Amino acid sequence: MPGIRLRVDRPVTATVVRSIPADAAECARVLADATADRRTVRITGSGTKSYIGDISATDIELATERIAGVIDHVPADLTVTVGGGARIADVAATLARAGQFLPLDPPHADEATVGGVIAANSNGFWRARYGGVRDLLIGTRTALADGTVARAGGLVVKNVAGYDLDKLLVGSFGTLGVIVEATLKVLPLPEKTDGLIARFASPGDAFAAADTVVRAAARVEACVVQRLAEGAWQLAVQARGGGPTVERALRDARREITARHGDATALGDDLGRMRELPARAIDGALVRVSLPLAASVAFAENAVRIDSFAALVVDAASGIARVHLVNDDDDAVIRDAEALVLSARMVGGAGRIERRAEHLRSRLPTWPTRPNGDFLMRRIKDAFDPAGILEPGRSAFA
Repeated sequence: MPGIRLRVDRPVTATVVRSIPADAAECARVLADATADRRTVRITGSGTKSYIGDISATDIELATERIAGVIDHVPADLTVTVGGGARIADVAATLARAGQFLPLDPPHADEATVGGVIAANSNGFWRARYGGVRDLLIGTRTALADGTVARAGGLVVKNVAGYDLDKLLVGSFGTLGVIVEATLKVLPLPEKTDGLIARFASPGDAFAAADTVVRAAARVEACVVQRLAEGAWQLAVQARGGGPTVERALRDARREITARHGDATALGDDLGRMRELPARAIDGALVRVSLPLAASVAFAENAVRIDSFAALVVDAASGIARVHLVNDDDDAVIRDAEALVLSARMVGGAGRIERRAEHLRSRLPTWPTRPNGDFLMRRIKDAFDPAGILEPGRSAFA
């Protein structure tokens, strides 16, 4: 099989061989051979999200590191086409030289690849301002399990087999195919960036201020509430754009913070630390939930009261919250994590265990309860990967 190397097994994947295809055609051949031989495949870019899912042993690790680089950039059209293995940081550096940027700020910002960000639907705090991965993705080329390379969006009108393949790939965790190329929307670099961080005595004041900031006429780029095990409730606000727009947004935010008895100072690297919570939460468990905005404050109040609470980060504009749980008692971590996922579902949200310590994997599944749409998603998985070789255990439907 081309591009395959023997490797020493890692504890989690127990992979026997590693394949590093040079292009889409070679990647498709690897998948076709794996399907014919019934060999399971794990897909890796930079490996930043290898902790997600209830992964099991696979026969092949397929790396996209050679399917990288900027393939096409048309500044006038505000689009860029890149290989699936291209790092977000490298794409950002290329675009910056042309005075543009990719409006995605996922966790693991230094190492995450474009293909991995799409497959994991990995959004940061810019989602409410610019849209998420699903909104910014224009087209893809994907190597499928049957050895074909499917193109969706962009230059074609009809997608493969009648499916809107671009939308299906977002959040699929590689269970439908390997993203070898992606075309995304880009924007001009903003003229000015500024921000603040405020401290509040109560969650009610922090979230009320955040709600007003998010709804203000001068839209901010990020609005995030944080609470650590010790300390005050914090609200981080960042605005980017034209000078007058940024100044107005922060002026309005400061007025609201003062009205809510908050204390504001200049924003440092606070947002970066908040965004990178998934990278730091290597012990205990990290719970990720998606909430109706109206339910965020009640969820946050309950989260900080539980025994295992260590940190909370809530994107006030999108309702995405992460809670880090740490406790010497593993049973307490498991109990608290499952309770948080259940509480999110009870208010119309959804949740999963995004990360947990290695020794908790067998006791704490990523999805303690089956997510909605289970039957439909399994049918889609069977249509794209009938042999079930791609990413076993990575998603709730694989």
